[in-house]
Amino acid sequence: MNKKEVLEIRRQFSPQNCAITRICGCYVDGEKEKKLEFKDAFLSLPEEEEFKYFDLFKRTLSGTVGKNLLNMSFPLDAELPGGPQQFLLQLRDSKLDDDMLVSEFYDRVIEHYDFGEHYLILLIHAAYDVPGKASDGTELYDASDTVYDYILCSICPVALSKPGLCYNAQHNSIEDRIRDWIVGDPANGFLFPAFHDRGGDLHSLLYYSKKPEDLKDAFLSQVLGAGCVLSAGTQKESFQTMIADTLGEDCAYSVIRNIHENLNTLIEENQEADEPLELGKLEVKRLFSLSGVPQENLEHFDRDFEETVGEKASLLASNIASTKKFNIRTPDIVINVNPDRTDLVDVRLIDGRKCLVIPVDDQVEVNGIEVRMDPASDQD
Repeated sequence: MNKKEVLEIRRQFSPQNCAITRICGCYVDGEKEKKLEFKDAFLSLPEEEEFKYFDLFKRTLSGTVGKNLLNMSFPLDAELPGGPQQFLLQLRDSKLDDDMLVSEFYDRVIEHYDFGEHYLILLIHAAYDVPGKASDGTELYDASDTVYDYILCSICPVALSKPGLCYNAQHNSIEDRIRDWIVGDPANGFLFPAFHDRGGDLHSLLYYSKKPEDLKDAFLSQVLGAGCVLSAGTQKESFQTMIADTLGEDCAYSVIRNIHENLNTLIEENQEADEPLELGKLEVKRLFSLSGVPQENLEHFDRDFEETVGEKASLLASNIASTKKFNIRTPDIVINVNPDRTDLVDVRLIDGRKCLVIPVDDQVEVNGIEVRMDPASDQD
């Protein structure tokens, strides 16, 4: 799913557009025991509760695609009879009316979701009447020929409110506040099936993780049937490993700077595209070659990429690029450079020593104080 498709589904979580038919929930304590299960027709809930649920569901579809929101395709074995994809499909097709099926889903989550505190599993079914589109992209709400049936799951941590004092209006006194168990924002969740090309894609889902580096691998593999997934941080580490391994002793400053500049150029050129820019094996190899990596260093690139990243895996450009900083570090010095002006820093041999050279034609500040850079001749 791209950003536009995610936003289209997010817009359904409002009183005007609500397509939710049923909501189910299970409250789990820190000992992995079910404390409460409930099921309701969503539109029968009090309006105040509806708004709070809408907010939780919107947050389950929030963040950056490729970082917090991950598109995941099912491997072939997950779609076999009895596999995770088939189970999710049964759950979706039941419209959450099958209590045994819903209870089994809770059991699977509780068994494989690694979280040692209280949490709430929320599960909804919705049927979105997808509007048609005219040739100019205008939505035709009276020309729908597709219904997008989906389930969305939000897993929300539940924690005690902070202790403190409060004002009791009835007694007109300051008293110890009663601590309540508060449902927090979702930590993880998923949308199945994914919404692609104005309809459901049964071969994929959209996964949400509030913390991009805490993907809950056991939950992903055992409950959702997803294959190996590289988090945003792992993608960046893999890319940096590829650079170091490919260049080896030829890891020159100029080449690293070129990779940084060329990668940011690719991202800038792709800004208006609906889909985030992904770099597979061929694209990364082309980037390295364009940036000055010697051809002899690329002889084993394909093998190294497959071992480090994966044979058919790709890297999201926004995850591996440093668009907001260009950092140069030595054991004693750290230099932060405007990422658009990396040309200002050069490496030169001066008096037999390798030096970083930075022109100082403009204003210079030291610890917030504007200073004048004295030429060497003034100090003699």
